Amino acid sequence: MRWALAALALFLLGWSFQLAGAPAPLWWTLYLACYATGGWEPALAGLRALREKTLDVDLLMIVAALAAASIGQIFDGALLIVIFATSGALEVIVTRRTADSVDSLLNLAPEQATLVEEDGATRTVSSRELEPGHRVLVRPGERVGGDGTVIDGTSEVDQQAITGESVPVVREVGDEVLSGTVNGTGTLTVRITRPASESVIARIVALVEEASETKAGTQLFIEKVEQTYSFGVVIATLLVLTVPMMFFAHTFEEALLRAIVFMIVASPCAVVLSTMPPLLASIANAGRHGVLVKSATVMETLGRTTLVAYDKTGTLTEGVPEVIAVAPAGGRDEDEVLALAAAVEHYSEHPLGRAIVGQAGERGLPVPEASEFRALPGRGVTGRVQGRVVTVERADAASTATGTLVHVRVDQDTAGEITLVDRLRPDAPAAVEAAVETIGAPAVLLTGDNASAAEVAGRTGMGTVYHSLLPQDKVAVVTDLEAHGERVMVVGDGINDAPALAAASTGVAMGRRGSDLALDTADVIIVRDELGAVPHLVRLSRRARRYVIANLAIAGTVIAALVVWDLVGTLPLALAVAGHEGSTVLVALNGARLLRRSAWER
Repeated sequence: MRWALAALALFLLGWSFQLAGAPAPLWWTLYLACYATGGWEPALAGLRALREKTLDVDLLMIVAALAAASIGQIFDGALLIVIFATSGALEVIVTRRTADSVDSLLNLAPEQATLVEEDGATRTVSSRELEPGHRVLVRPGERVGGDGTVIDGTSEVDQQAITGESVPVVREVGDEVLSGTVNGTGTLTVRITRPASESVIARIVALVEEASETKAGTQLFIEKVEQTYSFGVVIATLLVLTVPMMFFAHTFEEALLRAIVFMIVASPCAVVLSTMPPLLASIANAGRHGVLVKSATVMETLGRTTLVAYDKTGTLTEGVPEVIAVAPAGGRDEDEVLALAAAVEHYSEHPLGRAIVGQAGERGLPVPEASEFRALPGRGVTGRVQGRVVTVERADAASTATGTLVHVRVDQDTAGEITLVDRLRPDAPAAVEAAVETIGAPAVLLTGDNASAAEVAGRTGMGTVYHSLLPQDKVAVVTDLEAHGERVMVVGDGINDAPALAAASTGVAMGRRGSDLALDTADVIIVRDELGAVPHLVRLSRRARRYVIANLAIAGTVIAALVVWDLVGTLPLALAVAGHEGSTVLVALNGARLLRRSAWER
């Protein structure tokens, strides 16, 4: 990036001196410095490719730039150098950041674990040393050191980082726990079932890397086109140089001038600018509206989306439970049941407890004092309120058709039930509806929550719902949809979404709450977490694609006309440069129209 910025600065400085009428040696020196700073790396890459008996645009760019300088058109060559140097630098930065973020994911797993020996003694070991059959002790608040099965104890485990579940889940003897998840208030003894290299976190890393490599493979077609074009221009230039001398008695100087003109008018500069200005203008426009699109290729791909798949927790919802219903029993009313539950939940740090206390506060209820508070690991809380024992517990079936169900009992008598759901983002229903209307297909929900928690689909107008998904399951769903001809856009925010973001045609991450891995893996980041940006982004991409096609038609027509003129007649150098630069300016100005605010809003 530093070399690209230096090349750009030297180019702008040289252009300024040229326009100001400074002595030619001065701005020529600046342009040549631009050649050196921005061109040495593509030249080296081109020579390496040539050594492997392949041709690419890097080598052709250098030849075209040198040819332009040899006939005095050093401005054209310097512009071409700057374009290629900048695009190459951006590609390297995105690739490196993604690789770093994947490596940082391994920090989720704790470095150490408490190993339980056969005689019951414990010692601290590295989590990487854990093997199937080992027993580990997981104390309250600790992260689970490896994938395994609970063999003793009961607790609630926060799995949101891995599965996306908004509420901690009960884990008791026989249940599976995952590496990197956070234990709640109970103590668990876990028997390791997978080595560290095959843990859920290690598999997420592998899935992201695999999907990224697969996506990179889609560039093979472009590389083939580049090689074909480069080879064709080189062969054609040699023919333009030799044929007139062999068959038409042209002098070497005449043939060389015609060949140099051919190289100038056939150079890919105008074609490159046909594509980049509309896409870069679209990226800038999206950026002004709080959406970061990581590359021009992504901007072009967005418009081809045929299906949108949303994550639930943190994307469509806020990841915070809220009370939606209170069903009293035993002659009590709703406010009395809620106040009793809030009294004992006042001392709890559990998300469900905080939601109950918050609802009581919103209703302005007087909450009595509670004593003898005690947490019931994996179940709920209990305490004494006004001389009576009040217990608040989750139902045995953790959720109902409408959300998570909590029982409230007073001295073993049922006082009522409280239903809680994950709080829906206010803009979610309208945003999903707009996306469905724009794309023309029902949206899909991908969630790690169970079937009952996925009822959020009904509140947002979703089509198909895939629930109880681990990260690899989300990838499998996306891969299957893509295999059936869909171009899937996945919108998510968590670590558990990262593999699906990488596997999809386009991955979109929510910026404010998104994990580092999701942000670096995704192709697009919605910085302000505005779900409504998705349909705007798709429409902007489609408009940019139309501009690209129009620009390519203009550039291709001009290049073809100038090439034919040069081959069948005598194309003056000044006219060749004017036509080449004129088409370049025209397509650049056409693409710049997408900077207008109306391009986003329409």
